[in-house]
Amino acid sequence: MISTKLHGVLDYAVGVLLIAAPFLFGFANGGPEQWVPTILGATTIVMSLITRYELSVAKIIPLPVHLTIDLLSGALLAASPWLFSFADTIWWPHVGVGFLEILVVLLTRRRDDGVR
Repeated sequence: MISTKLHGVLDYAVGVLLIAAPFLFGFANGGPEQWVPTILGATTIVMSLITRYELSVAKIIPLPVHLTIDLLSGALLAASPWLFSFADTIWWPHVGVGFLEILVVLLTRRRDDGVR
């Protein structure tokens, strides 16, 4: 199982990775293949800053809500190459990170480890 503290570390790392991925992997072309991970990455960071767990600055969002949003975000990211018709250009980072995000949600403890 993944602790809520480790989940927080992963959230910030994945958020930064999603924002940087289009530039790192050469698909920063202004299209949906760039904007989907960029928006989801920024959303992940903002949501992490306000989730009720160890690494946030404002403990507003309950952890179960955060995990549900992470699950939906991972599914959207994994499906985005086909939903937004760019699978012929690039798909593997979106699918890979999307499935990893879903896996992390499934392995994360469902409680906030005593954070109030």
